Amino acid sequence: MINLEDYKGRRVHFVGIGGISMSGLAEILLHRGYKVTGSDINRTNLTERLEDLGAVIQQGHEPQLVNDADLLVYTAAVKPDNPERKRAGELGIPEMERAALLGEIMKQYPVRIGIAGTHGKTTATSMTACILELANLHPTIHIGGELDLIGGNTKAGNGEIFIFEACEYVDSFLQFHPTIAVVLNVDLDHLDHFKNMDHIKRSFERYLALLPEDGLAIGLADDANTLEVLKSAPSAQETFGVEGGDDVQAKNLDCDNRGHFSFDLFVEGTCLGRIALAVPGRHNVLNALAASAVALKMGLGIEDIQRGLEAYTGTHRRFELEGELMPGVSVYHDYAHHPTEVKATLATARALHPKRLWCVFQPHTYTRTAKLFELFVDAFSDADEVIVAPIYAAREPNDGQNNDARLAQRLNEKQSAIFLNSFDTISCHLADHCTPGDMVLILGAGDIEKLAIAISHSAVTA
Repeated sequence: MINLEDYKGRRVHFVGIGGISMSGLAEILLHRGYKVTGSDINRTNLTERLEDLGAVIQQGHEPQLVNDADLLVYTAAVKPDNPERKRAGELGIPEMERAALLGEIMKQYPVRIGIAGTHGKTTATSMTACILELANLHPTIHIGGELDLIGGNTKAGNGEIFIFEACEYVDSFLQFHPTIAVVLNVDLDHLDHFKNMDHIKRSFERYLALLPEDGLAIGLADDANTLEVLKSAPSAQETFGVEGGDDVQAKNLDCDNRGHFSFDLFVEGTCLGRIALAVPGRHNVLNALAASAVALKMGLGIEDIQRGLEAYTGTHRRFELEGELMPGVSVYHDYAHHPTEVKATLATARALHPKRLWCVFQPHTYTRTAKLFELFVDAFSDADEVIVAPIYAAREPNDGQNNDARLAQRLNEKQSAIFLNSFDTISCHLADHCTPGDMVLILGAGDIEKLAIAISHSAVTA
């Protein structure tokens, strides 16, 4: 067992330091007095931020980069045959996987707020961070996206609170130590690791089992899977939702012409006040309720919740306005890559934009596309035109099933859909067929953001 405190003031080397989580962990260690070095294939704004804070980062992976390291940190995507990991093994340098490091870091904070769920983790964690930060609780924050309020994906606070995303993939969250655990929802995903829904539910139950007896489990009452998981917690339990019978509930929902919802916040049947969200989408009401439940547990009042949620204007890659394809054609980008997320994001776009809506979708991983194929077929009904891009492989080999082209073919049986095999082809197709008044929504968790940026020729305001 590695004791992180033993390495304070010594050199910790991150392989793949540019990742959204790895860069955040590196920043926290820098603020806590560790020497940080790292390597990554690409230079990004995140690596530049770390260099400004004192990290030494090299582009590419070379064995000599770890020669003087005291501890090596890697992600699950970095395999044992990576040249830096191989050299670390030869030199006897201790190694630590990213999730294990996150688990060790959070031990240093008395209050540890972990936000889990198949969907919405980054948004709900960001909302919670905004509320607690603006209430001057000085939390340390670690999220899977970039939040303008904290100037990035991480903030090292000087308080006793650690707020973090708890990801279920490969059971990463079982290495964490929450005192407050939120479960936003439990849905079918990551089927390259999980066998079925029962396997997923048991994993979430094991996560809640990490809570101390005096901890708190918070879950969505509107979802049967979440309720089942929540009942297994060894601690006190609270629920949130819209449907009714919840500890924290939204009532009297209203939506403005920008797609932003407002609602009355009820706690145990008493109305505390009205909440107005600054981001579109009905699904964000549930994210806001989860954040509100945490804030109430921390002793905050309705004014703190209102101020924090009004300040949350979105996380990068979450229904983000990139610019215009041409005058009158706005381009939005969102991280949605699961059928439930695609459907919710398109519903948000449709409520915001009654005219022609284009959706460019990059499927993420061969396994997800194959195993959730029929759910994807039913996810795009709010789009007028669908373009399916080639599958983003991520960590997987090509399965040879051509499910990207098959998805477009199936969609085209009931709506206008086409498969295009490159970003250049997609860009030309949009330029040739879009007309003023259209909206282009680009969805995916891979490198599809490059297309969104490339075709957005000017910044516009919502």
